Amino acid sequence: MQVSSNDHEVGLTQALATLLDLSHRARQARSEAELGFLLVNDTLPLAPYRQAALWRADRGLQAMSGLVQPEANAPYAQWLKGVVAHLRAQESDKPKTANSGLAKEGMEASPSMGATPAHPTAARTFSSLDLPAPLAREWAEWWPVHGLWLPLSGTAQPAEAALLLARDEPWSDAETSLLTEWCGTWWHALLSLRRSQKRPWWRPWGRDTAGALSARRAWWNRPFLITLLALTALSFVPVRLSVLAPGELVPMNPLVVRAPLDGVVDVFHVKPNQAVKKGQPLFGFDEALIQSRLDVANQALATASTEYRQTMQQALTDPRVRPQLATLTGRIQEKRAEVSYLREQLTRARVLAPQDGVALFDDPTEWIGKPVSVGERILRIAATGDVEVEAWLPLADAIALEAGAPLQLYLNARPLEPVSARLRYMAHDAVQRPDGTYAYRVRATLDAPTDHRVGLKGTAKLQGEHVPAIWWVMRRPVATLRSTLGL
Repeated sequence: MQVSSNDHEVGLTQALATLLDLSHRARQARSEAELGFLLVNDTLPLAPYRQAALWRADRGLQAMSGLVQPEANAPYAQWLKGVVAHLRAQESDKPKTANSGLAKEGMEASPSMGATPAHPTAARTFSSLDLPAPLAREWAEWWPVHGLWLPLSGTAQPAEAALLLARDEPWSDAETSLLTEWCGTWWHALLSLRRSQKRPWWRPWGRDTAGALSARRAWWNRPFLITLLALTALSFVPVRLSVLAPGELVPMNPLVVRAPLDGVVDVFHVKPNQAVKKGQPLFGFDEALIQSRLDVANQALATASTEYRQTMQQALTDPRVRPQLATLTGRIQEKRAEVSYLREQLTRARVLAPQDGVALFDDPTEWIGKPVSVGERILRIAATGDVEVEAWLPLADAIALEAGAPLQLYLNARPLEPVSARLRYMAHDAVQRPDGTYAYRVRATLDAPTDHRVGLKGTAKLQGEHVPAIWWVMRRPVATLRSTLGL
């Protein structure tokens, strides 16, 4: 019975479609176990067989058709191991025998492995006649008549992996060609899967875990090594050593308004951050006590004056009274001085702004009714535009800073509009802040006038000298390690 050309074309098309499907599934495999199962079980539509086994030099018998996990100590596995060892030994010795019907190019015909293959690792058929007597005697117990050896490791001698197939019918050239192509695709998928898997951190640039699976690559093809060299080069790039510190806008030369007398604050005429003019009332003290003392002093002055006039009239008739006039004159001058002082105190009880500017103080309700002493600071008046940056540099970030070092203040209210300044001075001694920490006071002069109001807070970035990038990254960890271990 002759097969028509149409049937032959249909069969060839189906075989190619099967090959493409297997190739696609191999590329989608997520593990080596899945690839092994695919090779020994799903190759059947490509070429019928009864037995299939996947052998690898690094793992031994990895997969068998019809089994989820082969048993390495089973008699069949031990026999198959001997068959593989014999076939590999023939490849190592470059045997002169091979099947006559494998390929039409590079082989000479022979009834039984009597030809030299074009490549020592090419696919070839074999039977029990090609095995040593101990292995040949058990052939019929485990396998059908015709076996096929398909190396999977390209040009490696001997093969590091192979697919073994067995069936009752002889293997045709077309089937062998399809299986060889399929095995090449499968091996490529295995190598790709191996390369995509993460290597152990202790072997970043060596061969794959199964060192025989892929050739050693040149150093410029190793991403890890390239990344390591790039990071090493970048670690020596000079960068400015910078630190961060809390900062705010403060007046440069504020005028401090202090309490002019001992008393109790009675009223505030301005609000915090209010613009004031020179001579404008700021706050006042309770005047009742001062007024009462002034009234008493005026009455005492009037009494002393009356007594002086009476004594002067008596002195006209009685000379003995005349010495009292000097005493009464001194008393009158004393009472006049007291009245003058109390009037001045009454005037000073109403505190006026000494200059134009912005009144800087806390909540006025905290001052009203509070007794204050002479010289106690009540508020500050900052002239418009008289602004600078104040920052508090923590002890751990106290790097070497020279006068004129650049500073950037990123305000919390406007983080995208940093304020540029130049370092004016850094305090020699650290002081305790309200939160209990110690820090160095830093003052910086603005590079240009700003419309930001005094009191806005943010984060100041101070820049020091140029250092290698590795030191910029490792400065704090090294300092922490030294303080922890006491090095």
